[in-house]
Amino acid sequence: MGSWGAAALVAGFGPVQAQPEKLQSWKLHAPRSTGIHDLAPAPDAGVWFTAQASGHLGWFDPRTAKTELTALGAGSSPHGVIQGPDKAAWITDSGQNAIVRVSWPDRKLQTFPMPAGTPFTNLNTAAFDGAGDLWFTGQSGYVGKVTVKTGEVSVKDAPRGRGPYGICSTPGGEVWWCSLAGSFIAQIDRRTGESTVVEPPTRQQGARRVWSDSRGRIWVSEWNSGNVSMHDPQTKAWRTWKLPGNAPKAYAVYVDERDTVWLAEWTSNAMFAFDPRTEQFERYAMPRANANVRQILGRAGEVWLPESGTEHISVIRTG
Repeated sequence: MGSWGAAALVAGFGPVQAQPEKLQSWKLHAPRSTGIHDLAPAPDAGVWFTAQASGHLGWFDPRTAKTELTALGAGSSPHGVIQGPDKAAWITDSGQNAIVRVSWPDRKLQTFPMPAGTPFTNLNTAAFDGAGDLWFTGQSGYVGKVTVKTGEVSVKDAPRGRGPYGICSTPGGEVWWCSLAGSFIAQIDRRTGESTVVEPPTRQQGARRVWSDSRGRIWVSEWNSGNVSMHDPQTKAWRTWKLPGNAPKAYAVYVDERDTVWLAEWTSNAMFAFDPRTEQFERYAMPRANANVRQILGRAGEVWLPESGTEHISVIRTG
C-alpha cells in the first residue's frame, strides 16, 4: 500500500492558505534496483519510468503497487520518457545512443539510433512538435529530430556546445529547449532544425528544464540561481522569482492544466507549487530525505514525481 502525507504548507509570498492536495508514495518493488530517473503518465492508469541503472522501461500501477520492467536493449541507460501522440512510450536512451519507442500495451520495441558517425550525444529529454515529430537534446552538445513518418533521425550541433538539457513543446506546437552548461534557452526552427538562443536575465543561472504554460510562455527551472523564470515569446519579456529557502536548487519544472507551476527543489528536499496569478509559492515537504526528484509530469488532477534518491514514486493529487 502507498503512504499518505499531508502537504506542508508554506507560502513564499503572501498569506498561507490551506490546500486540499495530498501526497501519496510507493516504494518500487522491482527485481533489482532500477535507478529511476524520469517518469510520464501512461495511457492506462499506470505510470512509466526510466530505469537508468538497469536499462529498462518501468511501468508502475498505483492501483496494485505492481511494477513491471521491459528491457530496452544491450547497454541501455535511459534518461527521459514521454508519451507520444501514438500512445507509445518514447525514450531518450543515452546508453544506446538512440531513441527507443515502446508500443503500448503490447510492449514492442523500435530503436532509432543516431546517424552513423554521430559521437556520443548523451541523450537527455524529448518533446513532440505540432506536426507529431520528436525533438531531443543531447548534453554533449546536440539537438536532433526523429521524423516519425519515415523514421529518419537527424542531429545538429547545438549553439555554444555542450549543455542541452530540458525540452518542451508549446500549445502552438513550437519547441523550446534549455542549456544547463550554457545557461540559456533556445527555440528550434522546425523547418531547418536550427536553434535561436534567448538569454535569461540572470547570468550563469543553469537553466535545467523548461515547460510551457497554456499561453505558450516558457517557464525555466534555474539550477545554479535557485530561480524560476518565465519568458513570454510574444512580448520578449522575462520575469524571475527566487524560490524560498536558503540556497535553493531548482531541478525540474512542470506546468499543470491549471497553469500552476511545479518545481522540484533539492536543497530543502521539497516540491513547490507557484501560482503566477498571486505570485505565491507553496511548499510540500517530501516525506523521505534526499528524494532527488528529477522530472515532474502529470495528468489532470495528478502531479507525478520520481524519487531517484529513494526508489519511490509519489503523486500529489490536486483534485
